[in-house]
Amino acid sequence: MLPPGRGLLWLGLVLGSACASLGSAAPGSVATDALNVLLIIVDDLRPSLGCYGDKLVRSPNIDQLASHSLLFQNAFAQQAVCAPSRVSFLTGRRPDTTRLYDFNSYWRAHAGNFSTIPQYFKQNGYVTVSVGKVFHPGISSNHSDDSPYSWSLPPYHPSSEKYENTKTCKGPDGELHANLLCPVDVAEVPEGTLPDKQSTERAIQLLEKLRTSAVPFFLAVGYHKPHIPFRYPQEFQKLYPLENVTLAPDPQVPAGLPPVAYNPWMDIRQREDVQALNLSVPYGPIPTDFQRKIRQSYFASVSYVDTQVGRLLSALDGLELARSTIVALTSDHGWALGEHGEWAKYSNFDVATRVPLLVYVPGRTAPLPEAGGRLFPYIDPFASASESMEPGRQAGDLVELLSLFPTLAGLAGLRVPPRCPVPSFHVELCREGRNLLKYFQFGDLEEEPHARGNPRELVAYSQYPRPADAPQWNSDKPSLKDIKVMGYSIRTVDYRYTVWVGFSPREFLANFSDVHAGELYFVDSDPWQDHNVYNASQGRALPPPLMPTPEGT
Repeated sequence: MLPPGRGLLWLGLVLGSACASLGSAAPGSVATDALNVLLIIVDDLRPSLGCYGDKLVRSPNIDQLASHSLLFQNAFAQQAVCAPSRVSFLTGRRPDTTRLYDFNSYWRAHAGNFSTIPQYFKQNGYVTVSVGKVFHPGISSNHSDDSPYSWSLPPYHPSSEKYENTKTCKGPDGELHANLLCPVDVAEVPEGTLPDKQSTERAIQLLEKLRTSAVPFFLAVGYHKPHIPFRYPQEFQKLYPLENVTLAPDPQVPAGLPPVAYNPWMDIRQREDVQALNLSVPYGPIPTDFQRKIRQSYFASVSYVDTQVGRLLSALDGLELARSTIVALTSDHGWALGEHGEWAKYSNFDVATRVPLLVYVPGRTAPLPEAGGRLFPYIDPFASASESMEPGRQAGDLVELLSLFPTLAGLAGLRVPPRCPVPSFHVELCREGRNLLKYFQFGDLEEEPHARGNPRELVAYSQYPRPADAPQWNSDKPSLKDIKVMGYSIRTVDYRYTVWVGFSPREFLANFSDVHAGELYFVDSDPWQDHNVYNASQGRALPPPLMPTPEGT
């Protein structure tokens, strides 16, 4: 955290020193016209956005970014929980390679000294800076956000984030509670601000400094919302009157769902307002009126984050950096809003693993504006609804977040890290995800055969650990030592196929001959994945999913 009262002075001195040292230590290591990178990571954001076709959610600033970007319609995370997913896509390695399935180990010490996206940019002459929740804080990033490996400057965390789970939510009784639903009067909360507002302010201050640096920058900004608790400025609730909020299309637990596949959303049950509902464990259900309130608060949180993204992009634009900066926006995973009777991530379903992914590249995904023109003027979500903006370019193929590493490197003009060999635990720099650069070529993606990959590669893998075959208190977030079953899932254009198999946490090995349960959903006829036809489709006679090896081959 920056020294109180001296933050910007200290920042300027350190940044100046970093730029000078990088410039002298690595002359010519990066082109003078190299593109900057702004990576925006939103926590728990499913594709509930206007640019993804959601007619209810107001996200005008992210939609505006999408109108100048390449939008991936079918991007998937590799594990639907924060720390493993972030470590996976920031290193370009699968969870079976990072060996992180929980929050309690640091990959450099536990699995291998793997390079990260920001580390690679730093080694190639960039100033790299982290603001907010980029890596998951704690053991999984060595209590340092992987500093100094990944970052040129000490990572910044908002001072107000320590209040996120405290009693700052005013209930109907007028008292303060630690609730799930937490619309607040910002003037009344501790410090009079919220973490994401502070992160935006710091990121803008950094952009002002970085604009004058002699070397390009890689700035990662991580927003906390819409992660629970839904603590957001109360005025955003007005965008979503309860009478306009519908329930999930499939709010019941599917009859054919194996118990091992269900997540009992235990973290939500710990919130005071949910505890007051006296729900049965593990299947609930939550009363329908409270379901609407949860969905209302999630959507309000999304609109709140959209305003922060809008202010950040407007500043980037106003500083004339939009002409020289790649902007990528994504999330670590999705979040169930009542689908399958679930209220969290912690599963292999599309609703938990599918994420937004949009990438703006100056002059490539959209033409540069004329002198004085603006690409990203701030849009007020409370203003009269303007005409909806369509995504600029779209790719419908299935892609994985693992691909973010090689793709950002290639777009910035750096050498794309090679494919990982077998084995790769001793290899610091390689990638298990495919390079998506071909999607950024001009022309019609559907009519360019060279823009499509090998059909066997047009799939997305995910996995999720469980401590037992039936839901229990630690089913959502089991510690490594407690993992007994691993659900390996493959998503193709036609189906999602998952097998739950025995797993040894000491040896990090799955036993595919020890099948505990299976799932098979045909997404064309069953888009919400409610009808498991695994047993009807030869059951255990089906082969296990064609999973990549830990080295990604």
